[in-house]
Amino acid sequence: MRYIIVGTGAVGGALGGRLAEAGHEVVLVARGAQYEALCAGGLRLTTPEGTRTHRLPVADGPEGVDLTPDDVLVLAVKTQDSTTALDAWSPRPVRGGGTAGERLPLICAQNGVESERLALRRFRRVHGCCVYLPATFVEPGRVSAPCAPLTGILHLGRYPSGADDTAHAVAADWERARFAAPVVPDVMRWKYAKLLSNLANAIEAVTGVLTGPDAFALFDRAREEGEAVLAAAGIEVTGKAEQQAVRGDRMRFHPLDGTGRGGGSSWQSLSRGTGTIEADHLNGEIVLLGRIHGIPTPVNDVLRRTANSFARERRAAGSMTVAELTALVDAGA
Repeated sequence: MRYIIVGTGAVGGALGGRLAEAGHEVVLVARGAQYEALCAGGLRLTTPEGTRTHRLPVADGPEGVDLTPDDVLVLAVKTQDSTTALDAWSPRPVRGGGTAGERLPLICAQNGVESERLALRRFRRVHGCCVYLPATFVEPGRVSAPCAPLTGILHLGRYPSGADDTAHAVAADWERARFAAPVVPDVMRWKYAKLLSNLANAIEAVTGVLTGPDAFALFDRAREEGEAVLAAAGIEVTGKAEQQAVRGDRMRFHPLDGTGRGGGSSWQSLSRGTGTIEADHLNGEIVLLGRIHGIPTPVNDVLRRTANSFARERRAAGSMTVAELTALVDAGA
């Protein structure tokens, strides 16, 4: 199988680089400065073993890729960019006839729970992927992934449920590339559990910290809303014991010199000044479900709106104190 990584940021870069190291065919898809850097100097991936440069095929969109029936599309863009990517790739012809949406499997390797629904409107074969892969987009062309011996844990399953031969084949490839890739029949249960932990992303992005009693207290309030909403919606999630049993001690963080701070995905979006952030699909998912099921979610609504304001106004990551953000939440509640 050949892997087309649509979105070569932190997650896509780490996954693509590791797959290439394991001997798999990989095509990197990127835009703007990242595309230019990958074309000019390759993908530089820094891990606890050192820095390697991977000179791989690069495209800036579907027009630059001759798709074959053996290709697997891995969607690794931020959720707010999913619709644009899916609309571009689904009608792309595949060698031998048909389109990507009709013939190729697509894996949503993203935070949140919305992209799978968006993808299923356009692709017949959609797989969810719960991504636990700490990685940082250091600069164009350069990505760091600080965990070892495993680089990440990537639960795979067919969407909306089940498992198939494709999931097992992909998992086997990914296991050889320093990932754990459990194939599960209920991948969304894992993704909703990850969603609850990602409710902290907005706090970290806006305040720059996610440690200390005040930050933890704010996160606890957001998570309590999330748990109440998911319970009202009848959505099951994996428990901490089940998650820890998979993770164990196989992922240990190692300091990586010269790679900068390894903040979360939302913090990285603000730091890079992209103008967008995924809060609408993290905290905003809880707000949406709360409105559907009549559960108040004022904490997550304030976190969503504040993170969006930071992104829209290109305010610096970490430029609000936890006390200031808590005051906004208290006023909103």
